[in-house]
Amino acid sequence: MTGGKVDFALIKETTRIELVKLLESLPGKKAIVWDEKLAGPFSNVADYAFLRTHDVCKMFYIASGKLPPNSVAHIIFLSRPHTKMMDQINHQLRMEDIQGSPKKDYHLWLVPRMSLLCERRLQEHGVHGTFTSIKELPLLLFRLECDLASMELPLCYRDLQLDSDPTCLFLVAQALMIIQGIFGLIPNIHGKGPAAKQVYELMVRMRREMGGNEPQVIPQIDQLILIDRSVDLITPLATQLTYDGLIDQFFGIVNCAVKLPGEKFAQTSTDSNSSDGSPFVETKTVQLSSSEVLYAEIRDCNFSAVGPRLSRHAKSVVAQYEERHAAKTVGELKQFVQKIPQMEVYKQSVATHTTIAELIQEQIASGIFRPALQMEQEFLKGLDTDKINPFIEDCIAQKGPLKTVLRLICLQCIVNSGFKPKVLEHYKRDIIHTYGFEHFITLENLEKSGLLYIQQGRSTYAVIRKTMQLTVDDVSEHDPTDISYVHSGYAPLSARLVEFLQGPGWRAITGVLQLLPGPTLTETQQLPSALRQRRGSGGSVQSGVEGGTALVFFIGGCTYSEIAALRFLSSRVDQGGPDYVIATTKIINGDSFLQSLFDELI
Repeated sequence: MTGGKVDFALIKETTRIELVKLLESLPGKKAIVWDEKLAGPFSNVADYAFLRTHDVCKMFYIASGKLPPNSVAHIIFLSRPHTKMMDQINHQLRMEDIQGSPKKDYHLWLVPRMSLLCERRLQEHGVHGTFTSIKELPLLLFRLECDLASMELPLCYRDLQLDSDPTCLFLVAQALMIIQGIFGLIPNIHGKGPAAKQVYELMVRMRREMGGNEPQVIPQIDQLILIDRSVDLITPLATQLTYDGLIDQFFGIVNCAVKLPGEKFAQTSTDSNSSDGSPFVETKTVQLSSSEVLYAEIRDCNFSAVGPRLSRHAKSVVAQYEERHAAKTVGELKQFVQKIPQMEVYKQSVATHTTIAELIQEQIASGIFRPALQMEQEFLKGLDTDKINPFIEDCIAQKGPLKTVLRLICLQCIVNSGFKPKVLEHYKRDIIHTYGFEHFITLENLEKSGLLYIQQGRSTYAVIRKTMQLTVDDVSEHDPTDISYVHSGYAPLSARLVEFLQGPGWRAITGVLQLLPGPTLTETQQLPSALRQRRGSGGSVQSGVEGGTALVFFIGGCTYSEIAALRFLSSRVDQGGPDYVIATTKIINGDSFLQSLFDELI
């Protein structure tokens, strides 16, 4: 597989093996009581049909009510290591005692790690001894696509910046060791930012602890590129303009699926899932997978290019059905009839994505989306960033969406390398007066996390923007030639760093790297001599050399626009760059990124 994309399906298989080991250690019928936030990610690992083959006959959610009656031998609570989840489990266990149910064995599996705080909370509740076993299920990576995996750690950036909790870095290092165990040792490691350096140091320590007992796998990944989210805070605040990005921005993509208003699909759906006979259900869940050819084609397109592509496909559907008139013989009619099921699937796909595009268009046309986007584009070009912005003032005065207001203020602050004290105090006072005093803590959190701060010197953004070519005036959205198409003129800084690494190399932008936060990492991992000989390439592919595969790992989350940009770089095979596969602690958008910083999410 060297020289081509690595398929993260192998990660799924490894994850399944860990799950099956624990399931098979419990003989007899089992019920899983899910932490609802884990049920979705686990569906990408093992669906209900797979779990049933391992004697899982019931599944429930951890909730405040009692468990439904059941006759299983083992009840497994599968939860994230959060104390609030332990409170809910305690309540459910006590409800079980009230029922006077037959003797069962209770088990607690914490994902991805054990937690002393959780065990102490269970002891305080007096239910710790109820569990026959308490174990950890080290499932660290969930495969979303063949080139994309996520750790599903939405609070990673918050933990690092607000709570100074480095646990997520240890988990990232563990995940990377798992990847190396599957795909072989990664010879070249590059990184930028303090978190990138800490993760590398943890990997070195973990290798040392293995004492040379690493899996002897021929390396299939040539480079590891670690990107600390704090290095590029502009991109998550900028509006994503790809099809995937806008779906996530407006409706939220969760585990490769999106929930949309059901009535919009009443006429396009071929069947009704409604139990009361109504023509539509309240919400419709649409699976978003590259196995669907049309979605794979349009997911990374700029939204302005999606309409013409859907129109072209709609005409193709009509043309396919018109072929029946050309069928003259029985054989030709038979061939046409055989194609009908495939044509129906294609027709439904076109109808579904046309409806989604219409829903996105409605969101774009309403509210302050367009004027806010125009203001954002001006900030990205470095225009009028050093003073109080009238548009933002108007948004606050009209009590516009708080997250939109905060995204614009934080974006203005970062591209200006901080605010003058009077400007920052003015914004803070207006927000507290308009949205409530409770958002004083919100603003404090944004300051602690590096999104709002007082200017310490001259703005460095102009130098970074010019050197890295972050803004492009003549970008082509329909037939892109540069990654800046994902934001209609702005190239994600993170993706530009990856692009520059392959050519002309980071040595050519040493000045910019010094302006960005944290250390720059360039390290080499030596392969055992036996593997070097088997690989036949000296054990490494240096940056800038044609071909190969590079893993880009975002610590703190990445956006769909960054994913689209890296896929675009992979598609430029004529330029001899590597294929990129992507891993992240969580896929984020501007709203979810801010939400994680001022809400206590479970």
